[in-house]
Amino acid sequence: MSEFSLVNVGGITKPVVTLIEKSSEAVQGALRPWQTRRVGSAETDVQAQRIRDIAQAEADAAITQAEGEIQITDLHRRAFQRSVVEGAVQQYNMEAILGKAIPHLTTYASPEAVENDWYANFYSKCRITSDDEMQNLWARILAGQANNPGAFSRKTVNLVADLDKRDAKLFANLCRFVWVISGRMFPIVFDVQEDIYNRYGIYFSSMGHLESLGIVHFDNLGGFALRNMPQVTTVSYFGVPVNLTLADNDENKINIGKVMFTLAGQELARIIESAGVWDFFDYVYQQWESESLVPPMKPQI
Repeated sequence: MSEFSLVNVGGITKPVVTLIEKSSEAVQGALRPWQTRRVGSAETDVQAQRIRDIAQAEADAAITQAEGEIQITDLHRRAFQRSVVEGAVQQYNMEAILGKAIPHLTTYASPEAVENDWYANFYSKCRITSDDEMQNLWARILAGQANNPGAFSRKTVNLVADLDKRDAKLFANLCRFVWVISGRMFPIVFDVQEDIYNRYGIYFSSMGHLESLGIVHFDNLGGFALRNMPQVTTVSYFGVPVNLTLADNDENKINIGKVMFTLAGQELARIIESAGVWDFFDYVYQQWESESLVPPMKPQI
């Protein structure tokens, strides 16, 4: 089991200490490093069960002591046991998420600039999450907020609390189709009936579902466009730049398809780890070629 404390970790950085302190304040001191709490990477189910067993034993001992002082019914016993066990599991989850966030902190992180209310809301939402992949998502949000205070609104945090693992995977798949235009991220979905999208779960119904969650805007009829763009606009797909040459008029526009991120979607897209789909790059390039926005693609040798 990975342990983290001021005692057993040398050269600890100030942002790490501050993040733990701020997190601890939000949960009434339960994450203080001098208690040598575990905040390393998530452990196995066996170790999680050990925490439950210990909590159960502590609950039994407390009830035994209390029975000598007051009359405790079976209902009281069950309620107290549930409270102790649930509390231990939630503590385990919070420590795991905090531990996973620490490697993502930058030297210039400013966790002290994040409001206490944000931390309190964050931990109230993430503490019931035991799934390893979802904990990783929560950890990247926590680190992202510490690295860039204000990067994640409370609304986005609350939205993530309503996501299940399938929703997160679907959103990650959508992020595989993201192009960066003028510093913003846009999922380019020209036609939800195309196989290149369907292979990754991008359908009419799935985009409607993400819209209902508040992550995207979906307009399958009219679509979206960026207007008043520079005549020569550089866009990029997973770091590969493409220069678009737009018409020389007062309303230069780029059609960006049927889907756009909401503000929450933009915030989440920045931390999603996705890989590019390189036949999709060709697909989009050919679409822009048909609109005379780019020169013909050079044949590969």
